[in-house]
Amino acid sequence: MKSSLLALVAAAVVVLAVGGAARATESAPAARLAEATMIVEVNATDGDAGLQVFLDGEPWKWMRVTGPDGRTILDVTTKERLDGYGLTELFSESSEPPFDVFPLQKFKQLFPAGRYSFVGRTIEGARLTGAARLSHAIPAGPRIVAPADGSRVGRAGIVGRWAPGAQRSGVDIVAYRAIVTTETPQLRVFSADLPAAARHVEVPRAFLATRGEYKLEVQAIERSGNQTLTEVSFRVR
Repeated sequence: MKSSLLALVAAAVVVLAVGGAARATESAPAARLAEATMIVEVNATDGDAGLQVFLDGEPWKWMRVTGPDGRTILDVTTKERLDGYGLTELFSESSEPPFDVFPLQKFKQLFPAGRYSFVGRTIEGARLTGAARLSHAIPAGPRIVAPADGSRVGRAGIVGRWAPGAQRSGVDIVAYRAIVTTETPQLRVFSADLPAAARHVEVPRAFLATRGEYKLEVQAIERSGNQTLTEVSFRVR
């Protein structure tokens, strides 16, 4: 009888301890994501658009993103070994069907402008929140002047040049990004972030050390973070 009574007391203590821990977790103050962004990237050359989602914060075990209409668009949960280890950053980009299959207007309807909420749980059990505002202020892509698409150029003094696109009212270009890539003999990338007044970028000769095909991509970046890119290919003699 005495041992049974002791067992009941021990069980009650465990229940109280578990209940107290649960209440402590629920009452813990919510943590904020260090960064949460959602942008639209349009490829003016290929004629398509993609949604890009990025978040960064302390280690979390699950994260959900809901749109202005309250509908969930992303739900990520860690499993097994990652459950107690957690994730910190997350970047993802949607598929990019061409506009003749999925027009930009339908893309905007699928992903309405407005506030998107991020809600998750840290590995310690605290609530983790954040928010990002998606804009439909999409810039017109720049027109690349040089090098010409499909041209052959020498390694010395290659300069990428572009002219700004005609922007709709309310679109504010705050920066450009120029990216040169080659896969010969392996993938190499040269990238430069430039101010809104920039109209050219000098490509280092050392980067053009090997002959082969290169691609120049120029992105016009709007104040909201939305970006539209134009690209050309050229060969180095």
